[in-house]
Amino acid sequence: MPRILFTASTCSHILQFHRPYLAAFRDLGWTVDVACGSPAGDIPEACRTVEIPFEKQMFSLRNGAALVKLRRLMAASCYDVVSCHTSLASFFTRMAVVGLPRRPKVVCTAHGYLFGEENPAAKGVLLAAAEKMCAPVTDLLMTMNGWDTRYAVDHKLGRRIAEIPGIGLDAHRLDAAGGETREAVRQSLGVGAEDVLLLYAAEFSQRKSQQVLVRAMTLLPHRVKLALPGQGALWEETMALAKSLGLEDRVFFPGQVSRIWEWFGAADIAVSASRSEGLPFNLMEAMYCGLPVVASRVKGHTDLLDRSGAGLLYPYGDWRACAEQVQRLILNPGEKGKMGRRGREAVRPYCLDSVLPQVMAQYAALIPLGGDISQASQSDRRSEL
Repeated sequence: MPRILFTASTCSHILQFHRPYLAAFRDLGWTVDVACGSPAGDIPEACRTVEIPFEKQMFSLRNGAALVKLRRLMAASCYDVVSCHTSLASFFTRMAVVGLPRRPKVVCTAHGYLFGEENPAAKGVLLAAAEKMCAPVTDLLMTMNGWDTRYAVDHKLGRRIAEIPGIGLDAHRLDAAGGETREAVRQSLGVGAEDVLLLYAAEFSQRKSQQVLVRAMTLLPHRVKLALPGQGALWEETMALAKSLGLEDRVFFPGQVSRIWEWFGAADIAVSASRSEGLPFNLMEAMYCGLPVVASRVKGHTDLLDRSGAGLLYPYGDWRACAEQVQRLILNPGEKGKMGRRGREAVRPYCLDSVLPQVMAQYAALIPLGGDISQASQSDRRSEL
């Protein structure tokens, strides 16, 4: 029986994005293991889940221990394929493969390089060098946006490089957006029928840059409100900024929410201030729910919005320009509606039903999978996600 190992820095990343792929390999008769960090939880589609002591700081001694544990796991389990995800875990996974007597095929999915464009130059040099080091053992590199693909090709970061349309938006769970839940969510926030609710669901971090949106709110009419679901290191700092600007009654911090589709249904405009993206799920989800988008002009965002006509872009970090673009939509409700409809149509090729077979075909081009990948059922997985 063939064996595959999925790795990622966190268990939540696997649970949020990769369960359909674990299930697809399982349905084809593969033994599917997962190695992830902080801490490893229950992943129903995995035969085994192994906790790896990844640490966000690249040079942490814990990452050395993670590399050793990964290497021992791969040597003992004789995997046919290792599929690695998230930048840090992908680096240490591929370094652990180097020199193995029986080396598995290595597939790396780039969920968005954290270098280039608006990212800090010094950090970018280190991360780009790390990717170059891993290139000799990267048998298949899957990228998600035009910038990353061009960079990977130009710098030969993999033996085979393929751009995929993300990893698949599970659109079926979003079909419940709107209706009665719209009014329930808005009422819970004190948002009236005439108010305009902006939504940005993301981890609170320097890269996601929620504070840009908070500052933009100072230039927008009082009836404009902003919901920021999520948690993270900068959650309290961002709340303090909103309070210092007198925005307590207009900027909401609901924390982590489990039924995000209800929030998309309650919102009027999706916004993003991110510094860098791969192919962002939060914007794709918003587009599927018919929301127009105002987002920073960075990779990932441009891939989704430049040609689709589903939203407006502004220079990264420019909170005044952000406010201007939001105001433009508010003052042009007809254009706002058109953008929402364009977005729902434009995002269809990024949905899981379309993307999963394409991704599995990339694996199949690297190594025989066995079975018929076109028959990998998704109906039973939807009920589990």
